[in-house]
Amino acid sequence: MFIEATLIGILCYLGALSCPWLLGLTGGWYLITRPLVSGLLVGLILGDVKTGIMIGVAVQAVYIAMVTPGGSMPADLNFVAFPAIALGVLSGQGPEVAVALAATIGIAGTILFNAMMVLNSFWNHRADRAIEQDSVRGIYLNSVIFPQATNFVLRFVPTFIAVYFGAQYISGFMESLPKIVLSTMNVLGGILPAVGIAILLKQIIKSYSLLIYFLVGFVCIVFLKLNMVALVIVGALLALIHYNYKPEPQLSVNAPPAADDEDEF
Repeated sequence: MFIEATLIGILCYLGALSCPWLLGLTGGWYLITRPLVSGLLVGLILGDVKTGIMIGVAVQAVYIAMVTPGGSMPADLNFVAFPAIALGVLSGQGPEVAVALAATIGIAGTILFNAMMVLNSFWNHRADRAIEQDSVRGIYLNSVIFPQATNFVLRFVPTFIAVYFGAQYISGFMESLPKIVLSTMNVLGGILPAVGIAILLKQIIKSYSLLIYFLVGFVCIVFLKLNMVALVIVGALLALIHYNYKPEPQLSVNAPPAADDEDEF
């Protein structure tokens, strides 16, 4: 488990918001830190790809509409994507419990994120003094090396500890919980993805009439028992019909008449 915990800890650092090594935000925060992708990676490392993807999909639905306006971090998606999903896979309690566990760890992760911001302000002040002293080495150390070292420690160490030591105790701990606690976590874990989808719909739907497409998808899955491939085909057809055959906008009734260019004699 030492190697697995090390690999997941490294991935947690590489997917951090301020890590530059995977093409900046493109390969890190916006790729491997998406729970759908990290679930696959964690599943590969822990040897249970199916469970990793299932948990990743469930967690992705919760945070699908999460934004970070002005640097505000409602939940640290980086800790959700790696140590939380890893513990969810190791717990063996299913995606619902893993989602509730991920939500808790994600909120707790904001403490470390804010700690990193505080420490970065310390390195920034040291970099300012290095500029006043014309110290190129000091500028480089306080602008690049020390902030990244801080970021690595705050990401790798908690993730390694959680996965390495949690692997020994998480399964027994979850089984020792009272049944009512596990039932509550299952209920909350089932509700949270619906909340994430609802927030996304609130952001992208401009007309309430578009909700009919969401209801069509619900009917296709619940009553017609279609799989995701068939649902994607149905969605593509509905999108084609909506955008190609929607009525043209009406011209204004009070539009001025066209000018008559013919000369009157």
